[in-house]
Amino acid sequence: MPRDFAESAGRRSALVIGREDSFGAAREQLTRGGSVLLHGPAGIGKSTVLRTLAAEYARTAHTVLRCSATESESHLPFLALADLLGLVLDEVSPGLPAAQRTALESALTGRGESTLQRDGLALRLAVLSALRALAAAGPVLVVADDLQWLDPASAELLGFAARRLGDTPVRLLCAVRTEGPEAEGAEYDRHLRASPPDTRAVRLGPLTRAQVSALLGERGYTGLHRSTVRDIHRTSGGNPLFALELGRALAESPAAPRPGEPLPVPTSLRALVLSRLEMLSDEARRTLLVASAGARPTPALLHAAGRENAEAETAQAAALGLLAPDPEGPTVRFAHPLISAALYAEAPTSERRAAHAALSTAASDPIERARHLALATTGTDPRVADRLAGAAALARDRGAPSVAASLGLLAARHTPADSTPGPEERRLAAAEDAITAGEQDLARDLAHEVLARATAPGERVRAWMVVIEAAGQAIGEVDAVFPQALADAGDDPRLLALVHYQLAWRGLVVQGDFAQGREEAAHAARLAARAGDRRSELLALAFQAQAETLMGHPDAPATIRRALEEPQDARVACHHNGAGSSRFRWLVMSDRLAEARTTVTALLREVRRRGMAESEVHYLRFLAETELHSGHCGRALELSRESLTLARDAGIGEGAGAMQAALAEAAGGDPHRALELAREAVRRAEEDGDVVYLSRALAVLGQASLVSGDAAAAVRALRRVRELEAAAGIIDPARGRWQGDLAEALVRTGEPAEALDVIEVTRAHALRLGRGSVLAVLDRAEALVRAARGEHRAAVARLTSARERLAALGFGLEEARAAFALAELHAERPGRAPESASYDEAARLFRRCRALPWLRRVDTAVAARAAGPPVPPAPPEVADTLAGLAPMERQVAALVMEGATNREIAARLFVSVKTVEATLTRVYRKLGIRSRVDLVRLAAGGRTG
Repeated sequence: MPRDFAESAGRRSALVIGREDSFGAAREQLTRGGSVLLHGPAGIGKSTVLRTLAAEYARTAHTVLRCSATESESHLPFLALADLLGLVLDEVSPGLPAAQRTALESALTGRGESTLQRDGLALRLAVLSALRALAAAGPVLVVADDLQWLDPASAELLGFAARRLGDTPVRLLCAVRTEGPEAEGAEYDRHLRASPPDTRAVRLGPLTRAQVSALLGERGYTGLHRSTVRDIHRTSGGNPLFALELGRALAESPAAPRPGEPLPVPTSLRALVLSRLEMLSDEARRTLLVASAGARPTPALLHAAGRENAEAETAQAAALGLLAPDPEGPTVRFAHPLISAALYAEAPTSERRAAHAALSTAASDPIERARHLALATTGTDPRVADRLAGAAALARDRGAPSVAASLGLLAARHTPADSTPGPEERRLAAAEDAITAGEQDLARDLAHEVLARATAPGERVRAWMVVIEAAGQAIGEVDAVFPQALADAGDDPRLLALVHYQLAWRGLVVQGDFAQGREEAAHAARLAARAGDRRSELLALAFQAQAETLMGHPDAPATIRRALEEPQDARVACHHNGAGSSRFRWLVMSDRLAEARTTVTALLREVRRRGMAESEVHYLRFLAETELHSGHCGRALELSRESLTLARDAGIGEGAGAMQAALAEAAGGDPHRALELAREAVRRAEEDGDVVYLSRALAVLGQASLVSGDAAAAVRALRRVRELEAAAGIIDPARGRWQGDLAEALVRTGEPAEALDVIEVTRAHALRLGRGSVLAVLDRAEALVRAARGEHRAAVARLTSARERLAALGFGLEEARAAFALAELHAERPGRAPESASYDEAARLFRRCRALPWLRRVDTAVAARAAGPPVPPAPPEVADTLAGLAPMERQVAALVMEGATNREIAARLFVSVKTVEATLTRVYRKLGIRSRVDLVRLAAGGRTG
């Protein structure tokens, strides 16, 4: 195997970042024995995916032929053919007819004057015969990169052979550059016609912002602000090569660009567009510079900015491919964001300032006018600073905190040192906007800048609060901040309230002590009330209410009412740590699901309007939780995935997002994926030192393990949850709802006595707090204990009652689980035949919930009852028979013998159901059997009857 193939295989996970779907589609096609044509624009990652796939499939291929054409060599005839067949010529030529051998040797060695015109048929047949001869010894993989640069003669010969290979085990893995959606279809269609008939075209599109961030991190460009990654993604258009080049330029730059400044565009990328820019007239180039400086330039805006011939000049740019039509309206749109970035970066500073000065009067939006005025002004200017601060407030009100942070930084830059408010206060406002926007890294850096210069206690304490907020769940990492913040606060009740509110979070997250967190929050609320700081008082009351709710404290409803009293602060009211969130949690734990859904939906709508990124992540998760309780597993899965995507994109709340996504996957998606996400959530909580989320993550891991059929693993995880919650003083069982799962898992592992202890202890708390759904789930678990003791009649009564109560409360998934337990109990009753009607009812309820993993468990149970006693292991002669199958065929056959369905096999082997069906057809043919039943009989006794 070539060395570069081996190295690529070892780094596949890194090299195909953001290409999982494309890679999977190509992988599936190659597994089926088909060919693949990768296509997309330059730098999009085709060669990377091609090399990685080639490395994987080179291990199973007997022969690997490869070529990689270049534009400078595309005029040389037969060059690509020489790359492909040159090293195997001596192996195949002796078996070729004389005329074919002579033509092929002449073309590959250059010793003759072979041409397609003179030796066309002989050459075509020689290439086809050579590939067939190689395939006779084992599978052949042909790897061809940059098909667009293949010399015409080689392209014609390879296409002729490819179209005629039929069932010959020759796979083509090729990549071709296609530019622009208009030309793309025609380009890859032309190459598809020159490929085997079963070739699958796989398009590689732009990466998302989260994928660009992951790619930059993998290549060592770490520590970039989220806003910087956003700029890289926008400028690169999601192109991985462009993104990496921009990341490299930033790493080599002595200082990061300031707000409003362009990214440093490296020479390697500027060269891609500057040659076309040089073909523009000077006036057209100035017009495009104004367009590149504008947020959403239109011909009307360009006219207002003094570009009188804007239409003609933009038409000239469009003719050169620099501009593209905008389907949404008359906006002047660059063909690629990189063109705009390179044009702006290349322009002299004086010309850029002139463009911004023109736009500062031409733009209609006050925010845009203020931004352009700042970028056209040098030095401090109180008038400009005030305009920018006003624009930041307007952006904040419009729900654009990221824009507000950028404008606030510009305001700080233009604010004179002796002004009131001063530059540090404006920098702090920008940091707080950055927190709202989910840009914690920027906020942290700004806070440290303030701390390096500020002496006023108020500014210093605010800066410390930003540092703590930016730490998120990893609040333990900033432990040293608290003594300094308390020292700066002195005896000022307003400042002390801020510090004690964060100390409440520290007590909860780091120490896992709900009682201490509650006391600190109550103290913070009293201090804030004394200082007349209603905002801090509301936050502290909301924290106190949530702690009391989770503790099962009797004062929780009263504290929630206090937190909801007027006057309210609009931003606190909808914040994920505000009173609205506390009320939502209390509603869910009190089984009032309809009210909880209405509450969280309204909160989600409001935080989206305000651009509160972190709160949006949390409320999506809360809504997913509500839908999951209600039995809407499909909807919960969608919301959980959306929340996790936003969390990963913003770099906030990823552990909590993974935790909720794991629950949703376990209920309505892929149990294996659920386990992966649950383990990620546990790992993140442990790394952050977050005791609160650790217990919740372990509870999710326990449930995912139970759904996956690993009761022992569920017991291990859930026992740890029991210990952690007892130490933290959490007694309300509705907080994590894990107790029923632990009891069920204990029954399945043969420990009914411990299961009964869990049920009795939990029931006492649930009865006191009125947790009806928890009591019903406990009854379901107790029914399993009774059934294990042989008390079938009592178990049936418990299950029937539990199911009815869960249905009345609207807990659809738990109702379905009770119905399933009832069906299994009926099926196992001594002297009774299996009652399929009971399984039908469980299946109906799971289907209504779209609880696919549970539905598969019902199918497995029904199939097991129908199949009778377990099938003994296959005798040695069967193993010998299977040994004659291909590796994929052996795997599929073995899983069928275990009773797996086609869909389960597809999930286990990461292939499609169609691939499983096709593989089974080949297995039947090779073994001389006709069906799955014959295969199971073969496993049982070696005969198919």
